[in-house]
Amino acid sequence: MAHFITTTLRTALRTTMFLIATLLLISMAACSKPAIVNGKAIVDLDGKSYTLDIVADDATRERGLGGIAELPDNGGMLFVFPNSRLRTFVMRDCLIDIDIIFLDPSGRIVAMHHMPAEGLKADNESPTQYEQRLKRYPSRFSAKFAIEIDGGKLETMNLKEGQLIKLDVDYLKSIVQ
Repeated sequence: MAHFITTTLRTALRTTMFLIATLLLISMAACSKPAIVNGKAIVDLDGKSYTLDIVADDATRERGLGGIAELPDNGGMLFVFPNSRLRTFVMRDCLIDIDIIFLDPSGRIVAMHHMPAEGLKADNESPTQYEQRLKRYPSRFSAKFAIEIDGGKLETMNLKEGQLIKLDVDYLKSIVQ
C-alpha cells in the first residue's frame, strides 16, 4: 500500500511540475517582445524573422533605402516616427524595388505597397521636378511605423491589413527623435 501511495504521489508531482512548466512557457511566450539587437529589430513577418535597421531620426528617415543597391536576405528598415499621422513614401534615389508595410501605433498593418524602383534624377531635371514625378505611396490611415523590405516579398506572404506585427513599441517610442 505504501508503494502505491508513493508511486501515486510521484506521478501527481511529475504531472503538476509538467503543468507548471508548460504554463510558465506559455506565459513567457505571450509576454515576450521582439528582440532588439545592436540597434536592429528582429521582427516576425509571416513566420520569417527579419533583421531591420531601426530608423528613428529625421536624417535617416529621409534617406531611407536611397542609394542602397541590395538588401541582405530577410533584411530591411523599420521607420519609427515621433507621432502617428497619415504618411506618404516615395522612391527617392532608390536603386531597387521595395515593399512597404505601414503600421499604426500598436503595430497593426494599415497599408502595404509594392514600390518599383523609379528613374534617378536626370541631369536636366530640377529637384522640384524630380520630386513631383515620383509616385506617392500613402499609409491611408495614421501610421507611426513603416517597414521596408526587398521588393516582391509581400506577394509571397499572407499578411493582411489589420494584422498585428509584434514590435517592442515601448522601446521604439523611447528612442524616436
